[in-house]
Amino acid sequence: MVARTFTVAFEGVEARRVEVQCALAPGMPAFSIVGLPDKAVSEARERVRAALSALSIALPMRRITVNLSPADLPKEGSHFDLPIALALMAAIEVVPPEDVEELVSIGELSLDGRIVPVTGALPAAMAAAEEGKALMCPKACGAEAAWVAATPVYAPATLTEALRHLTLQAPLAPARPGEVTAPAAHRDLRDVKGQERAKRALEIAAAGRHHLMMVGPPGAGKSMLAARLPGILPDLSPAEALETSMIHSISGLLSEGGISRQRPFRAPHHTASMAAMIGGGRGARPGEVSLAHNGVLFMDEFPEYPRAVLETLRQPIETGEVVVARANAHVRYPCRFLLVAAANPCRCGHLGDPARACARVPACGEDYLGRISGPLMDRFDLRIEVPAVDWRELDLPAAGESSATVAARVAAARAIQTQRFAGHPELRVNAEAEGAVLEEIAAPDAEGRELLGKVAEKFGLTARGYHRVLRTARTIADLEGSAEVRRPHLAEAVSYRLTFATR
Repeated sequence: MVARTFTVAFEGVEARRVEVQCALAPGMPAFSIVGLPDKAVSEARERVRAALSALSIALPMRRITVNLSPADLPKEGSHFDLPIALALMAAIEVVPPEDVEELVSIGELSLDGRIVPVTGALPAAMAAAEEGKALMCPKACGAEAAWVAATPVYAPATLTEALRHLTLQAPLAPARPGEVTAPAAHRDLRDVKGQERAKRALEIAAAGRHHLMMVGPPGAGKSMLAARLPGILPDLSPAEALETSMIHSISGLLSEGGISRQRPFRAPHHTASMAAMIGGGRGARPGEVSLAHNGVLFMDEFPEYPRAVLETLRQPIETGEVVVARANAHVRYPCRFLLVAAANPCRCGHLGDPARACARVPACGEDYLGRISGPLMDRFDLRIEVPAVDWRELDLPAAGESSATVAARVAAARAIQTQRFAGHPELRVNAEAEGAVLEEIAAPDAEGRELLGKVAEKFGLTARGYHRVLRTARTIADLEGSAEVRRPHLAEAVSYRLTFATR
């Protein structure tokens, strides 16, 4: 007899269906797992054997073979324990085989029969819903998986509870989704004194998801400004929240099954490796660019990152996805993020201060910012200088707008873009528009076109730079509530484009 059940193998955020087949055959007693298992899957033999022994279930004195099909798909992780145990119990007729066939299950087994939490419950639930099957997962993962309302989710705490559920001795109630995580208290933009141009750039960046570069001396407030960006960004839409949570689920970052509507804010240290930033390592896990999907990636001390790491950002910025290629894996992750970079003007940081700058001025600044290649710098729509704040301004009372006021304008601009791209599901914000769509939504008036032509000719804008100016101008017009892109909108967009660089 061959009993079967189903589980999943993860390829990025995609959960691939895996059929778990268990066969008993005459011969010397043995327990083997085939189908390209890794070490963790191969060790499931001993965990399953011990867990069944804790339930007083003895394995038959026969040859037990478990096949994980398709056999050419790598199987990694401990979440195969539960489906292997269920298939084995069905093969020895401890549980009804027909009921086990209607399940997709994930979970690691402890030696005493407890079902240990694993990562990836949300993608597994999505896969189960597509197959029209129920999901069985650890109790700690039930609240997370239950966010997929299209399939029932059963979350036993132990293998005994799973057994009693399948034999109808004590059926489990479907798990309920976790709570929407309350957003953390945001830092207010009003706390930043001075830096009005930088605040304006933050608003434009948030409204159209335009990448932002800030250059200024130490202590000017670059990190302080970036930390207040989440406070002016709109909440994730339900679709975006599910996308983001899928990535965080396979990374083990969802706590207590809660899903957050707050946009991610990732701030890796400048010593981060390429695998940490782009993704890779064991199982080709998502990197910081994917963990920041639909949110903000803040890279402080930008020129201090390894050159190879910086250059690998170029393609993800353009395409909104990253492909992690390894010898045994070829995984695709989404990574539509808002990049905010901060840098000192030179190594000592005081390039513009005659009293404090070093003797290598201006060569030190050219060498330091020269670590950022031209093609990478070309991808920043907004480039601003953040000057040092005079100490006298710090004694003045806060006079700028609050984050709530700015967030309202950003939300209104995002609503305009949502309506604008209703017929283009692949587009969400102005920064993603290109080709005929960009020409249609950002066509400038006659005066604006004349200005843009002069700027392009004088400063040698690349084609990418030309189009990014149009996108930024479209966002500035949206913030103003203007249906047409006019000369003042283009003039402001150009002013951000030509700061400390003429590309």
